[in-house]
Amino acid sequence: MISPFRAAAHLAVLVPLILAAPVMGQAKKKPAPTATATQGDSGPWLYRGSDVPQDKAWVFGELPNRLRYAVRNNGVPPGQVSIRVRVDAGSMNETESERGYAHFLEHLVFRQSKYIGDAQAIPTWQRLGATFGSDTNAETTPIATTYKIDLPEASASGLDESFKLLSGMMIYPTLSDANIKADLPIVLAEKRERGGTDERIDKLMRETVYSGQLLATRSPIGTEETLTAATQESIRAFHKRWYRPENTVVVVAGDGTPEQFAALIAKWFSDWPVSGARTPTPSFGDPVAPQGALKADGAPVGEVRVAVEPDLPRSFSWAVLRPWRPVNDTVAYNQGLMVDRLAREIINRRLEARARAGGSYLAAGIEQQDVLRSVDGTFVTVTPLGPDWKTAVRDVRAVIADALKTAPTQEEIDREVAEMRVGYTAFSEQRTLQASSALGDEIVGALDIREAVADPAAILTIFDSARPQFTPANVLAHTRSQFKGAVTRGVYITPAIGEADEAALRTALAEPVTGDAGSRLAYKPIDFKSLPAIGAPGKGTVVSTGIAEISQVDFANGVKALIKPSEVEPGRVTVKVRFGGGYRAFGPNDQANAALADLALVGSGIGPLGQEDLDRITTGRKMGFDFAIDDADFVFTANTRREDLADQLYLFAAKLAMPRWDPNPVLRAKAAMKLRADAYAASPRGVLERDLKWIEHDRDPRYRSPTPAELDAATPEGFRKLWEPILSMGPVEVQVYGDVDLAQTTAALERSFGALTPRTALSAEKAAAPYRVPAGSDQPVVLTHHGDARQSAAMVYWPTGGGTAGLRESRQLRILSEVFSNRLLDRLREKLGASYSPQVYSTWPTEFPSGGSILALGMLEPGQLKTFYATADEIAADLIANPPTDDELARVTEPLRQQIARASTGSSYFMLMLEGATQRPELFGSLRSLMIDSTVTTPQAMQALAAKYLVKQRSWRLAVLPQGQTLASVGAAPASGSAPATR
Repeated sequence: MISPFRAAAHLAVLVPLILAAPVMGQAKKKPAPTATATQGDSGPWLYRGSDVPQDKAWVFGELPNRLRYAVRNNGVPPGQVSIRVRVDAGSMNETESERGYAHFLEHLVFRQSKYIGDAQAIPTWQRLGATFGSDTNAETTPIATTYKIDLPEASASGLDESFKLLSGMMIYPTLSDANIKADLPIVLAEKRERGGTDERIDKLMRETVYSGQLLATRSPIGTEETLTAATQESIRAFHKRWYRPENTVVVVAGDGTPEQFAALIAKWFSDWPVSGARTPTPSFGDPVAPQGALKADGAPVGEVRVAVEPDLPRSFSWAVLRPWRPVNDTVAYNQGLMVDRLAREIINRRLEARARAGGSYLAAGIEQQDVLRSVDGTFVTVTPLGPDWKTAVRDVRAVIADALKTAPTQEEIDREVAEMRVGYTAFSEQRTLQASSALGDEIVGALDIREAVADPAAILTIFDSARPQFTPANVLAHTRSQFKGAVTRGVYITPAIGEADEAALRTALAEPVTGDAGSRLAYKPIDFKSLPAIGAPGKGTVVSTGIAEISQVDFANGVKALIKPSEVEPGRVTVKVRFGGGYRAFGPNDQANAALADLALVGSGIGPLGQEDLDRITTGRKMGFDFAIDDADFVFTANTRREDLADQLYLFAAKLAMPRWDPNPVLRAKAAMKLRADAYAASPRGVLERDLKWIEHDRDPRYRSPTPAELDAATPEGFRKLWEPILSMGPVEVQVYGDVDLAQTTAALERSFGALTPRTALSAEKAAAPYRVPAGSDQPVVLTHHGDARQSAAMVYWPTGGGTAGLRESRQLRILSEVFSNRLLDRLREKLGASYSPQVYSTWPTEFPSGGSILALGMLEPGQLKTFYATADEIAADLIANPPTDDELARVTEPLRQQIARASTGSSYFMLMLEGATQRPELFGSLRSLMIDSTVTTPQAMQALAAKYLVKQRSWRLAVLPQGQTLASVGAAPASGSAPATR
């Protein structure tokens, strides 16, 4: 696969949807390039030229042929071994006539090699327990190609076989004209699926922001001309030039010894033949301002572009670019990066405060990235609220100008330092929970820009020792350095023709602005002790469930909780609250106010706390507040830690007991949804995101996305009218899983959820409303998009069932759907090249007696829809007529067995499996049979299920076509005609 183009990912055209204050992401050391090792430096190869404390868990080595490796023991999840083979060859290693070769070669390596027969890679890895697409994958970026294998329950023989297979793939792929011909349609299908609006914007961004550099023109997917011209001679030449041991690093982390892993690498990779001198990596170029560029304070304003995209919201992004250079990845350097980040967090909080107060832009932010060894850039993105983009840009630049002129207060600094430290602390506390796959990816990421890695505890120490540098004067200096550069470049995306030109963009980026100090926030800490009590604490009754040390706590007010202490998950606590009736609680005209809740419900506050107050009270704490709507309930979710758990529970309970109704979050959410409304129609995937739930529920109006007119009519008063009674509804189920104490958690629940007044029930009429499912028909429901005319989507649904009584059958249906998926992938991708990643899913709602389905999905050219429907029908009919083979079942059940085995070692597994168990206690008993139900079956049982459910007459289908095309025009209309478009 091609890794999404993440250079300047913050320049994405999607409207920012997270409208809370800046939240620290996963705490990790900021990527820092490493220096070339000094002569005579004999330390581990990753740390040469660095004084960053070595993570002693990793063992580094180098074979005589100069292949490097990094290996370590890690038991998360137990039994798994993750292997990464990274080749330092991406799309920027290609010549003009080779564009797309690095990615094409990635496909061919999986097609056939010394130890893997033609098109046998997927079944071969499945027999070893690895699921294709998740456990077995690869990605090509502009600078590297990385092959990824995650082996669940890796035995000694399985590991040996895996290294053997990988060595054959890297060293001896079968690069024949026949294989090139077979894989070319698959690569072109992937290119087509990634085309359209996203491809145009990606191309425009690259060509503008990285003008004059290889990154501007070297997209990994390549061009259709160069790909179709590929021959075995040209592909072999690329492989010979770049697939060499000195360009390769093998990374292994998992449940084994470093000595075992190193021995396997030596056994299978030591004989990699080397011929000729190593080809030097081409120069990626530097950002350079064009002649006569308009002068600006930080950097001359160079290339700017206006893109008119009728389906996209307005977005203005610019970048201050500096040449990327390798530097010594030292402690001092990383501490400087921490000060850089601190400076950006202060500006981002100010930008957010200004947006919350209402004004010219919906959202804005800055970040810094070292991009693919090409630039060191500071990136700014703004989403204007309307066509007056100039005011939005001026307002954002004014906030930045103030930060460049005047140092922040120590109070502002201390607030962001507290936020940063809690992230580093949580990362350190949870270092034993890092999965092997994540550890392997971390090394790969370090190699991408030539940095070292450090143990999370060492990162926290580095941060704490940097505290003397967190002064107003130093933060000001680091702020200024991040807005100095060689050139400033920008792109404005607008739906309207004539709204801007390049001269106007340059002027907007270069004209002087007066600093705006009005967005600076006076930070006044708030203590939870000062907040009103939820009510009189309610005594909880604790009983054992008999499942994995999970206790149930029942309260007199009807609230029920499940608590699972875990000694193997230090520093991690997950809280999930399910309440009310979900989509069943809405009326047929509630679409707008229901949809706004995703962005506005949490932000509208609790009790005496508005959104800014919520940010302040959680400063320096690991707390969260995510919200979602399910079919049968509403959900609050947060990741926290033991010391913050009681206050996290208070926040959730207070939202139900004393909601606040600030209007600004509603108005802001309304603006965001209106801006993104048109973007859904730009591609088949967007249309499905907007309309699929509605169609799946037989056009039940409660699931329909709101129209722009409905959003216009929505008001804060109407929002409150819908949601205030919903927040008083029951039943309420609280799940608390992780590093907790049962007695302490019970006491915290008694003061929070136990103190709630009794909840109201969903009306009998709404509770009894049937789960609507479309009737069977061979006439597809047709939706349209107005994006790339080469893109369409096709689906076939076979209704199944629902409810807890049929859980065993639902698990057997998953096996059947995986068999179906393998066959569909083999037919449509491997043999026909019609679709890059067709898939089959099985769903089974436990809350309702019906509503489940087996769904086959493919993204295709419009002319391939008939092939998709015919192929899906043929596979279904064959499964009814003939049982699958034992090998087909083994290729499915072994990966499923290993997935369940590794998932069951974590609390999240039990949280997922037991959602709703306090209302449906039969889920406890069904958990005991999950492994057997999901992995033990027979060909005859699968055939019987296929005969019961995969009946063509009961199925219904859907198509998403380009606007102006019909099923008849693309040759996919059934004999009886086609249904009209529904949207």
